[in-house]
Amino acid sequence: MSPDTVILIDAYSQIFRSFYAIRHLSNSRGEPVNALLVFTRLLLGIERSYPGKRGAMLFDCGKVQHRIELLPEYKANRPPMPEELRAQIPFIREMASAFGWQMHEVENYEADDLIGVLALNLDGRVKIVSSDKDLSQLVCDRITMLSPANGNAGGFEERDAEFVKSKFGVDPALIIDYLALLGDSSDNIDGVKGIGAKGAAQLLNTYGASSNWIDAPETLDKKFASKLDGQCDILRRNIKLVSLRTELPENWSDTEALVVRRTPDWGRVAELCRHYGLKSVLKDLPEIAAAEEKAKAAPEPQAGDEADLFSFMTSAPAVAETEKLPEQNANGGEVIQGELF
Repeated sequence: MSPDTVILIDAYSQIFRSFYAIRHLSNSRGEPVNALLVFTRLLLGIERSYPGKRGAMLFDCGKVQHRIELLPEYKANRPPMPEELRAQIPFIREMASAFGWQMHEVENYEADDLIGVLALNLDGRVKIVSSDKDLSQLVCDRITMLSPANGNAGGFEERDAEFVKSKFGVDPALIIDYLALLGDSSDNIDGVKGIGAKGAAQLLNTYGASSNWIDAPETLDKKFASKLDGQCDILRRNIKLVSLRTELPENWSDTEALVVRRTPDWGRVAELCRHYGLKSVLKDLPEIAAAEEKAKAAPEPQAGDEADLFSFMTSAPAVAETEKLPEQNANGGEVIQGELF
């Protein structure tokens, strides 16, 4: 029997996406919960669409030394995490644990690196929950990406090698060279001047990987040779920057143990939803929905039957009413009374 598919979640990419999907949402205690709400729905969507026993959530762990040594300005342009989001990180970790996810972070590895480590060292199919273009370098027959659908409609778009070729114009095997040529403004990486997306795809599709010509750019046609003149060192640096670090971290020899995915503790998930005011998620949880259906199917008690009249005290599910939200939160964002999402 083939092993279960491994689901690897690029944690912060999805946490930031969740934060910006809905803005200025807080519960009755004034705690921001917008990222928590959307991320919880993401976890619920994964559980419905991709249940299984293998998976993990990977986090960044500060600056990565070898990339800073290559480029001191690496990611220096990024603003600090918004305080409204920082306050929700413990809530999100708490919820992820209740859903059964292991969470990993390792010094001097970015989340992308750890995803690469696991994807390349585990058997079976791997699905990566992320839209990060850097992770496209991992895509192959057994490794694909899952990009959450835009908005709050739910669902995922699966990105395979054909998708990568359609989107970027090159095969996944050439993505490192492609990104190195272009640079990445979000990471503060300058690209090779004079070469844009179409030119990079044309260069790579015509002459192949950079290893074929980077030491002799004069062998390329005049157009590319002139543009690369004096810039091959930038290209070499960028290749090192965008290539994932995939050697096993210390104490990571048993990769299978790192992706043991537990069955969600639905009681704990429901408890957290009540605590944080996620009423619309609470009513969608499997155990809550099953209990409600069971209650609807139960026969009506007969008048005068005292045992039946009070049986709800022991048989009804212990679901407390979710805390109601104010008509308007402290940041001025409108919310529906008693309902999140």
